[in-house]
Amino acid sequence: MTDLVSGPPTERSEGGATQAEPERVSRATSRIERLTSRRWVLPLAEAVLSVTAGIGFMLLSMHISVNPLNRIGQVSGLAKVQQYVAVIGLPILAVLLLAAYRGTLRTYYTVQRLACAAFAGLATGVVAGGIAVALHGTPWGLGGQEGDPGNLMGMANDMMRGKGLPGVYPPGFPALLAAWAELFHNGIAGVGHALKDLQLLLSAVVGPMAYLSWRMLLRPFWALAIAVPTSILFLDPIRPYSHGAMLVLLPLLAACFRELRRAQELSTRSALLRGIAFGVAFGTMFLWYSGWYLWAAPGAFLLAGLLFPWRRGRVAVKRALVLLGAMLATAAVIGAPLLYQLVRLGASTDDRYAYINTYIDPAYVMGWSSDRPGVDNYHNWPVSGELAGQTGFTVVLLLAVGIAVGLGLRNTIVRTAGFVLAGAWLLRFWFASHMAHNLAVQLYPRTTWIILYCLIIMAVMGVKLSYERGLGALRGLLESPSTTKGVTLLSPRTAAQLASGLICAIALFGTMGASWSANRYMPSTNPGVEDMGLDALRAHLQQLENGECPKYSPYKGKQACNPVNMDLSEYVFVPPSRPTLWCANTEQQMAVCGRQG
Repeated sequence: MTDLVSGPPTERSEGGATQAEPERVSRATSRIERLTSRRWVLPLAEAVLSVTAGIGFMLLSMHISVNPLNRIGQVSGLAKVQQYVAVIGLPILAVLLLAAYRGTLRTYYTVQRLACAAFAGLATGVVAGGIAVALHGTPWGLGGQEGDPGNLMGMANDMMRGKGLPGVYPPGFPALLAAWAELFHNGIAGVGHALKDLQLLLSAVVGPMAYLSWRMLLRPFWALAIAVPTSILFLDPIRPYSHGAMLVLLPLLAACFRELRRAQELSTRSALLRGIAFGVAFGTMFLWYSGWYLWAAPGAFLLAGLLFPWRRGRVAVKRALVLLGAMLATAAVIGAPLLYQLVRLGASTDDRYAYINTYIDPAYVMGWSSDRPGVDNYHNWPVSGELAGQTGFTVVLLLAVGIAVGLGLRNTIVRTAGFVLAGAWLLRFWFASHMAHNLAVQLYPRTTWIILYCLIIMAVMGVKLSYERGLGALRGLLESPSTTKGVTLLSPRTAAQLASGLICAIALFGTMGASWSANRYMPSTNPGVEDMGLDALRAHLQQLENGECPKYSPYKGKQACNPVNMDLSEYVFVPPSRPTLWCANTEQQMAVCGRQG
């Protein structure tokens, strides 16, 4: 069967013998093909190219000089970012199309892998580049020293003072922030500047992280089809590490379940080593950002029990136990510091922060409004769709999800996404249904992200399975004795050309979507409205070390900006107990949250 993303296909004669496609290659081409035939070369090239594209584009965008505090400057900056990505991306697409139409199929496949890797990096590189434009002229990151960025700086400062872990918050990013400040920004005095560096760098690599994670399971085209829309949609440049962890967790779980399913095929040594490798990955991610583990846990544990080879014999059970035991033990050892803090402090933690996502219909999971929604409120957002409130996007997405369930229920990726979705869905409504009684939100709106992520994964798999099953059915039809001779399936060359065209479409979507994402974070120009641009505006309203305002601040030349507080009070994760919910984004406290206790 011809696959859009299979390796270099071959042609078969009527007798079944394989005949290599006739080709003439130069000595240079032969040397390149010999080099790329080594197993490690192309995967390494994909990783290096994807990360380089993301970070390199972000660094290039830092040279765009506009005033981001007025709208014309913002538009010019976004346009310059688009000009840069066009200059870089169009030649890549030209080479891809040339290889699809004129090159050998083996050459095309190599070019396709590298092109997909590059576009995965460029997708979030454009977002990071747009944020660099928004922060042009200030050394501070999104948020300045207020809100969550201030808390992160406080955690990092505490670590630099030797005060240990930041309560029950995952210590990975604060530790990196502290180390970065020590290495490049003179320690505590520069922790705010270090935060800007990491916001830009980590935003740029979210796309490569997602793409390379899905490459463990899927061919380049399908990995790109999942990675680009999800990394752009879920990327939060203020805290890019959090959603990056979610994007990696799902493919990592699916890869682990794949190994569990075929445990009987592994040697004891191989099962042990794979278990340790998964344990290191899960444990490290747990320290990096642990929140997604809660929402994924119910479905993941149930699926692990179903996939465990209970009835495949003693050898299969033994190898599966070795794999799971090594994984759990390694992950527990690495994550032990945070696990201890969660056991010690977790029971006393109540989340009482309510905002627009807490007020809307809890069954809505197709979009997200931040706790700075601008002019949106729960009366006008989300916009009601055409079919029982559901939009056309929702209907098409769910149709593809249904196809994935119908055709691929035995597929490990479909199972993983489906079970995680079901578990997160139940937890969402458990916490939401107890909110009025317990006066605690417990972060349940965040399940929106992981549920929508699972839906997108399953939708892409639905398209993939439809293509494969449809082509298989067509093959059976055309190979039947009654079929007219001379009719052939989709040829390898045509499949390559179709795949290259679809990659062009994904690339165009990526650059448009990335510009949309970056535009949301441009410094707010609407006084009195708390939109997502407020965090960039705060970065321009924070004093420099000399006491003056940043270059493009509206108070330039004055000392009217927020004073620098490098000490930052010691971070305390558990807020003071409140008798009622802390309601934001509303002026109707009585109608929304009821009478104050």
